[in-house]
Amino acid sequence: MLPAAAGYDRAITVFSPDGRLYQVEYAIETVRRGTLAVGIKSKDGLVLAVEEKPRKLQNSEVTQKIFQVDDHIGVAAAGYIPDARSQVDNARFFSQSNRMIYDEPIEVESVAKHLADQCQQFTQYAGVRPFGVALIIAGIDKSGSTIYLTDPSGTYISYDAVAIGAGSDQVTEYLEKHYKKDMSFEDAAALAIESIYLVSEDKDGTKHIKMAHIMNDAKLMTKTAEKDIEKYAVKAKENFAKRQQK
Repeated sequence: MLPAAAGYDRAITVFSPDGRLYQVEYAIETVRRGTLAVGIKSKDGLVLAVEEKPRKLQNSEVTQKIFQVDDHIGVAAAGYIPDARSQVDNARFFSQSNRMIYDEPIEVESVAKHLADQCQQFTQYAGVRPFGVALIIAGIDKSGSTIYLTDPSGTYISYDAVAIGAGSDQVTEYLEKHYKKDMSFEDAAALAIESIYLVSEDKDGTKHIKMAHIMNDAKLMTKTAEKDIEKYAVKAKENFAKRQQK
């Protein structure tokens, strides 16, 4: 860091002379160092997939990076996961309050905006630090299926396919080349696994991959079974091999 910038990373509320909030940039760097998370929209539903690296004696059946906010909304996180739990708890309370007051499921964008507003507040007031996590918020409401990305700066943007975490730039380029809006759910799930294999140290097996899905007809977030992930992984390897030959 340049000497002139050294004093501007001490407080969240202080801009540097070149218009930067260093604490926010540090939080975004935390996200970049987290393991990969991917969200993909298909014509049949939504896919959330993450890479998790459990220790040898850890119970790997418990997913650490995918959360359910409401029946129709799921979240995948990258970065500092305890911060993700805090934001998800906030989103659950917000979602259930909406259901009790208005007697209807909350819209996905409302949840994304609410969490982004909270992130923005944590860049504005002294005595707090930014959330060190980015979230992929996927859900199906009356407007259809949508995916939003929130980050520590308080930004929220809608995507058809998005990746966060380590290697996300490389995966984003891969998604831009191979994602199609009319792709089936199976193809989207395979593409998500391809994306993880692309940047992961572990190129075989599915023990390090967790997945959840929300189908358009059921509008219910469901954890994807291990046997289904293995099936999609076979398809992912076949697709990857074909693309390498072109």
